[in-house]
Amino acid sequence: MRAATQVPEGSALPRWMRLAAAIVPVVITAAIGSAATQAEIPGWYASLNKPSFNPPNWLFPVAWTVLYTMIAVALWRLLGAMPRTGPSREGWWLALAAFLVQLVLNAAWTPVFFTAHAIGSGLIVVAMLLVMVLWSIRLTWRFDQAAAWLLVPYAAWVAFATLLNAAILRLN
Repeated sequence: MRAATQVPEGSALPRWMRLAAAIVPVVITAAIGSAATQAEIPGWYASLNKPSFNPPNWLFPVAWTVLYTMIAVALWRLLGAMPRTGPSREGWWLALAAFLVQLVLNAAWTPVFFTAHAIGSGLIVVAMLLVMVLWSIRLTWRFDQAAAWLLVPYAAWVAFATLLNAAILRLN
């Protein structure tokens, strides 16, 4: 007999639907970030005082490409762990909601920080993002541990981004 908190075998969503549902929101998030930074990197961002631990500009798109790929795979896995029935289904919906909220915060940070030049507001958004990524890891763990582990480097990078944002705020 299956315990009430176990996830049933097999996905409730078709494979192609999971793939699209995992890729599309991550691509939209990445596109928003890219569009918001393109014009600001050589101008406004270059003029800011930055801490000594600020990475070179070329590292950011490399890191985000890897992280967005891992985020999409984690979402694909979480979608595949959707319980068909039972009490664990509510927990799965909560995990999915937290995952989507962190994506929205991810998409929001770049326009707030780069386009609006709102360093302080950016710090608030990135701190909220960090909390939501950590909560997403916690909630996803129950349904797919590999998906949760895929989010750990993302959490580390967002923690670093939070520190970097705070340092830039302090220096400017």
